[in-house]
Amino acid sequence: MQKITPCLWFDTQSEEAANFYTAIFPNSKIVDVSYYGEAGPRPAGTVLEVKFELDGQEFLALNGGPDFTFNEAVSLQINCGSQDEVDEYWTRLTEGGGQPGPCGWLKDRYGVSWQVTPTALYELLADPDKGRSQRARAAMLKMGKIDIAALYEAADAG
Repeated sequence: MQKITPCLWFDTQSEEAANFYTAIFPNSKIVDVSYYGEAGPRPAGTVLEVKFELDGQEFLALNGGPDFTFNEAVSLQINCGSQDEVDEYWTRLTEGGGQPGPCGWLKDRYGVSWQVTPTALYELLADPDKGRSQRARAAMLKMGKIDIAALYEAADAG
């Protein structure tokens, strides 16, 4: 069992969301589904929690009610090794009502914020040539979905 498990609070969509996420990420699965009992506060038999894994990382999705909603203060970051991977996660997570955002951020159809980040961005931002690093950062700040080729083009433009 991992030491820290993120818990995502949904109104009623925990099972639907967990199925959506596990269909996107490799090596992912639903681990367990538990249900409200007679003690409530929701009707007995309604999904309470869904334990699931995304590429080996454990998560808990809770149907806690409408009291809380997601916002950008917390996001899930996906480190991508290629443009194809960036494109795939971006497309899959925004489908069905997700919203693209700036600088590699997006919200999925449930309101969960994600950062779809190519590892090339980290390499460019850590470049010892500060001018190259700053040009890459400036280019990234103008992007929605990150374009790796455009990052390198901007970095090398100096």
